Amino acid sequence: MTSPAETETQKPIIFAPETYQYTKGHLQESDLLSNPLDQFNKWFKEAQEKLPTDSDIIIEAVNFSTANLPSGRVSSRIVLLKELDKYGFLVYSNWQTSKKSKDFNSNKYAALTFFWPHIQRQVRVEGIMEHVTRETSERYYQTRPRGSKIGAWASPQSTKINSRDELNDLNEKYEEQFKDLKDEEIPCPEFWGGIRIEPLEIEFWQGGLSRLHDRISFRREDLTKDWEIFRLAP
Repeated sequence: MTSPAETETQKPIIFAPETYQYTKGHLQESDLLSNPLDQFNKWFKEAQEKLPTDSDIIIEAVNFSTANLPSGRVSSRIVLLKELDKYGFLVYSNWQTSKKSKDFNSNKYAALTFFWPHIQRQVRVEGIMEHVTRETSERYYQTRPRGSKIGAWASPQSTKINSRDELNDLNEKYEEQFKDLKDEEIPCPEFWGGIRIEPLEIEFWQGGLSRLHDRISFRREDLTKDWEIFRLAP
């Protein structure tokens, strides 16, 4: 279905006039650490420390976008950042049946977007995906609750299922299979594990009055190059 030509009589389903204002401050180049991963860690901790006690904001929630080739079709989902190391950002998932696994197999580029509205900050990341070591995946897997471990086995992520009952039956099957094992003895599935997004660009965004936001980007040509810093127009 194609969109109709715009006419004066067309009415939007949602109309959101500008009412929200950004008033939390400014971002100067002198405010930033020289390593963008260190700077992200600094902002992440500040987002945690300044979170109101009654807030339901999840600081580690991140929009994770991948694209499939050759179509170029993009898919996004909210996941939870589980680790940050000196190389990049780690998330964990099913890498056999999920849509993101199919995207990974055709195109290693991905993007992350963090948004912390209580401090009016956003961080955008563009980079290259790579599997972490099996040891790293198993180490994290062992921190998961028993139900989450069994759920990793039970869910054929992103594939079609006939009903919720079918999913419940799969979960019960694996609960039965692992019933005699202690939590720490439940093995990590071979198809489940971590992906690290190694950044080529990290942009730090601070909301500003009159939409004159501060945007400062760290960029490098490839993973072996040094970072360059740019201020971007909002």
